[in-house]
Amino acid sequence: MKHLLIIFSLLLTSVSWSEDVDSNDLVEREGLLYEKFTNEPFTGKTTGRIQGKIIDGKLEGDYVMYRKNGTLLGKGKIIDGKREGEYLQYSESGQLQYKGNYKDDKTDGEHLYYSEKGDLSFKNNYKNGKRDGETLMYYENGNIRLKTNYKDGKREGEFLRYEGNGQLKETTIYKDDKLIKTIDH
Repeated sequence: MKHLLIIFSLLLTSVSWSEDVDSNDLVEREGLLYEKFTNEPFTGKTTGRIQGKIIDGKLEGDYVMYRKNGTLLGKGKIIDGKREGEYLQYSESGQLQYKGNYKDDKTDGEHLYYSEKGDLSFKNNYKNGKRDGETLMYYENGNIRLKTNYKDGKREGEFLRYEGNGQLKETTIYKDDKLIKTIDH
């Protein structure tokens, strides 16, 4: 009889762990997610606006988020409480708005921003959470608006500003984040 009671209680525990819970039925307290009216951080899978796995009150692994109206907002991955890998964000119309990479919860690699039409409007590069490398900003017609360089989060080298027709308007030169010279064209 004692063994049956132990087996029954283990079955109840495993059933409650594997149950999917609507993310709207979770509340956040001090950075952890709880099922409403409970004092134990939630562990299990969620459905609804946030879909993913939660362990001890924290999102873990691949997840997908939706807006209140049901349209896809974004998807990414969290490992040990930190953003990791590719994150994608979408407009209400379903158009890709942002695509970026994360490493140990810091921006890392290429980050792209798109217009509502789907055209590339901005491109940044990051290393360990700081801008590093070339940054480009575009006009709606696809021509470059601004071309800049960063090294370890500081402005470095030429910043080129262009007219909408592609003609160079201004060159600004930086060294170690300090303005050295501005040239009007």
